Amino acid sequence: MDGNNQVEKKIIDILASKSCLKQKVYDHTLETFDQVKKVLQEITVDINNHLLETDERVRLEYTDKGVFVTQLRVAGDILMFSMHTNIFEFNRDHKIWETTYMKNDPENSYCGIINIYNFLLDSFKYHRMEDLGYLIARIFVNKNKHFFVEGKRQAGFQYKNFGKSEINEKILRKVIANAMGYSLEFDLLVPPYENVKIASVGQLTEKISISQLKTGKRLGFKFNSDDVLEDK
Repeated sequence: MDGNNQVEKKIIDILASKSCLKQKVYDHTLETFDQVKKVLQEITVDINNHLLETDERVRLEYTDKGVFVTQLRVAGDILMFSMHTNIFEFNRDHKIWETTYMKNDPENSYCGIINIYNFLLDSFKYHRMEDLGYLIARIFVNKNKHFFVEGKRQAGFQYKNFGKSEINEKILRKVIANAMGYSLEFDLLVPPYENVKIASVGQLTEKISISQLKTGKRLGFKFNSDDVLEDK
């Protein structure tokens, strides 16, 4: 077999194995994201039914933003759900490789990702494009629809449980509820004086009309991966 044939055979092998695997993972992740949308709609109806006598501004509002993005307004917060269109594999330093599930079948490591970000409602309302949002959870789904979750208050769904159950609407509801609860208690803090003591004329001119100074729930405070991946 000449060199060209060997290269072509390798390409065929990759297309028949890894590419098909990634497509399967993508399909499962997209199916899961559709379930996320359904659960969000159900949560919106259920909770709003208990808030009929309250201020309309604190009620939930679900908005489908497209195939890969959807959002839930929770009082003064926005939870943005975003499905990444690519498939990922974990680096070799990740602790997930220590699990029997991975050792038995390395293909289990290929996952789609659904991210959950927390933004301030006013960031969108007043078009404050410099405002910050925070990743508070991300859902990993593989070829078997097995899953795990990294994020705040998601202890019951972490990587050590990967491979033990399939993702479903009941689980998604709990994951989403945990994210909602955390975002409501994750309050906006006054930024340190040193971070805001100087402002440009442009910033203050725009602020007069649309409040343009950068805002985030932890602006000026350290917010690293440890804050996202585990409760303290």
